[in-house]
Amino acid sequence: MSDMAIEIKNLRKEYGAVVAVDGIDLSIPSGAFVGLVGHNGAGKTTTLRMLTAQLSPTAGSVVVSGVDVVENPEQARSRLGTVPEHPALYDYLSAREMIEFVTDIRGGGDIEWALKVAGLGADADRLIREYSQGMRRKTALACALVSRPPVLVLDEALNGLDPASATRVVGVLNELRQDGATVVLSTHILDTLEKVADRIVLMQKGHVVADGDVSILSDVRARLDAAE
Repeated sequence: MSDMAIEIKNLRKEYGAVVAVDGIDLSIPSGAFVGLVGHNGAGKTTTLRMLTAQLSPTAGSVVVSGVDVVENPEQARSRLGTVPEHPALYDYLSAREMIEFVTDIRGGGDIEWALKVAGLGADADRLIREYSQGMRRKTALACALVSRPPVLVLDEALNGLDPASATRVVGVLNELRQDGATVVLSTHILDTLEKVADRIVLMQKGHVVADGDVSILSDVRARLDAAE
């Protein structure tokens, strides 16, 4: 059995004449912490949506923990915890009820641990409709983490979090990785990646243009600055 948590081959997504992702290849081993970076429009979110079975690719393949995402999307989702860039939550549930709903679907999870990790505290029993964007993000993170899935795909998941919450979440992600989980974090916060990621992938115009360990981060910063 392959030790690759994620295998992407010749992945392509077209929207009419627009090519959002242009034939990328990416293999990520179990236990890796990958930072996915690039300006808006680089293809990051489209790639993550195909990885998490939210979008069907125009061509190519995506395999998560040995499961083909296109052929078996439900089975693939069961191995994923994901926070999309704009999480969809049920406004008339509390965070606790939302997380309970997720554990029912996933067949289990540690609700109190997830609430603590996300820092929801006394707000856990308030309706989500009353939450700030930061609190909604915390709820989405708790939902992604509650069942401790083997692969976590987080699209700008630290946006809107206060510094203490972001530090706590990053610490938990590192602990999960040490237990064998794989983390893919799309973020604009490069300083965070320098502390926690063991690999950086830079996308521009639908292509992977840099892929290496954190030592390439200074080059990635220069490329991003030059592209502004």
